[in-house]
Amino acid sequence: MKARNFLCHNRDDRSFHFRNHKFPLCARCTGIYLSAFIYLVYGYIVTINYTMLHVYIAIALIIPCCVDGFTQLWGWRESNNNLRFITGLMAGVGLMMLARIISLVFQKLILGG
Repeated sequence: MKARNFLCHNRDDRSFHFRNHKFPLCARCTGIYLSAFIYLVYGYIVTINYTMLHVYIAIALIIPCCVDGFTQLWGWRESNNNLRFITGLMAGVGLMMLARIISLVFQKLILGG
C-alpha cells in the first residue's frame, strides 16, 4: 500500500488528468487540500476574530461536500469531477475554519486566556 493512499483513494475515474498524467489525488481531495492550504496561509496573514457566525458558515461550507459524497456513495446519483472539486474547495475552507476555532477554544480552556 502506498503512503498516498492514506490521503486519498486515488480512483482514476475520479481524478483529474493533464496531458495523459493522472493527478495524485481525486478531484474532491484536490479541492480540499488546495483550499485548506490557502486558508492556512490566509489565516497567518489576516487576523480573524471568530464568532458563532463563523461556526455556522464553516458547517454550511462542509455540508455540500457531504451531500455530494454520500448521495454518490448510496447510489442515488453520480457526481462529476468538477462538482467534486468545487464542493471540496468549500469543505477545505470550512474544515480549516472549524479547526482554527476548535484550537482557539482549547487554548482558552487550557491556558485560560
